[in-house]
Amino acid sequence: MAREWAPDSWHEFEARHLPRYEDEAALKEAETTLSSHPPLVFAGEARALKADLAEVAGGKAFLLQGGDCAESFAEFHPNNIRDTFRVLLQMAVVMTFASKQPVVKVGRMAGQFAKPRSSDTETQGDVTLPSYFGDNVNGIEFDAAARHNDPQRMVRAYFQASATLNLLRAFAGGGYANLRQVHQWTLDFMGRSPWADKFAQTADRIGEALDFMEACGIDPATVPQLQGTSFFTSHEALLLPYEQAMTRRDSLTGDWYDTSAHMLWIGDRTRFEGSAHVEFMRGIGNPIGMKCGPSLETDALLNLLDTLNPAREPGRITLISRFGHDKVEEGLPRLVRAVAHEGHPVVWSCDPMHGNVVKSESGYKTRPFDRILAEVRGFFAVHRAEGTHAGGIHVEMTGQDVTECVGGAVAITDDALKDRYHTHCDPRLNAAQSIELAFLIAEMINAEHAQQRADAA
Repeated sequence: MAREWAPDSWHEFEARHLPRYEDEAALKEAETTLSSHPPLVFAGEARALKADLAEVAGGKAFLLQGGDCAESFAEFHPNNIRDTFRVLLQMAVVMTFASKQPVVKVGRMAGQFAKPRSSDTETQGDVTLPSYFGDNVNGIEFDAAARHNDPQRMVRAYFQASATLNLLRAFAGGGYANLRQVHQWTLDFMGRSPWADKFAQTADRIGEALDFMEACGIDPATVPQLQGTSFFTSHEALLLPYEQAMTRRDSLTGDWYDTSAHMLWIGDRTRFEGSAHVEFMRGIGNPIGMKCGPSLETDALLNLLDTLNPAREPGRITLISRFGHDKVEEGLPRLVRAVAHEGHPVVWSCDPMHGNVVKSESGYKTRPFDRILAEVRGFFAVHRAEGTHAGGIHVEMTGQDVTECVGGAVAITDDALKDRYHTHCDPRLNAAQSIELAFLIAEMINAEHAQQRADAA
């Protein structure tokens, strides 16, 4: 029989990678404030995403999940939100048009603040301070005032997430995502990329299709699916005091939902047996993700799936593999095989970012684009070999013209990393690299479909 669950039952389990707050009264005050504020998302929206992800699990759609490594207070600006949103739109339209398959769009936005740290403290010279846990915990500057773990930052993060969601909803439903605008989604600096021309060709073909529909008497202006798009938000459910405060009981079903985002995921460092994060996530009705790396054993994965999705509900679980370009084809098959054998209806998604971090000769942490692409290719190869569906991609990217990941058609060099290296945490793909990846993934989806047709013939 399942254990009793409540939003605070995670306190009875081991919670790793949580910041330590010196002032318990201040923490309680912040939690009380958050619990009295309106939800950021609604249970019905989370159920809609779960239904879309069930289509992905069934091989009838593809998941695109992307956004910042870590959102920050300093870079909070409507233009940054808009630019990342429209790059995700570009990626989705490329994949949809090329593969003739729906793409479920989920942003790492409106809540992706907290970051796990291997140590609670950081030492520079003879000074030791709390580690930087993300802007909803403390500041990135290495001084005592900034590094103080302040629970009021959770409240500030809530309001920034609220404003971000408000803008995203306006973009998604207010005309910006209209397919007649597809030519205008290209950022100015994309003109330097050869993939900008290919995207323009795709946009031309979409425009021709819309013109054809209109000539046949179907007015694209009256078709809701062409005027806007569904867009969901997600983040790692790391900072459990925040997630608990945002958890509410749905008035329609009586079930509990974490209203901080439509989808939450458990990181590679917090998905162990007896984990407080797993305990929290098992009780919420949202679709949830779980990172799967080389250290995850098959028995542990199956036990976690039984804990998190005992009813085996399609769309509930997304498994996000993160092995590294040189380990994915060796390490992933055993997990895919075990899950398929047990009949768990999961979405398999590929995170090609976290396993491919290197230190450049110039001293910057970077991710070579060729390694990112190699892991994605390996991911698709594994699923082709196993007869399963390569269901999604999970990338850290931005609409800003950054130089953080080397390579790609724009050929960012090691020397160029210093030009626009702006990340608060890990290196991100820029817009040109993201679009290039989208075209290459579209080719892989088409190859998967061809394999399925050949198998069925």
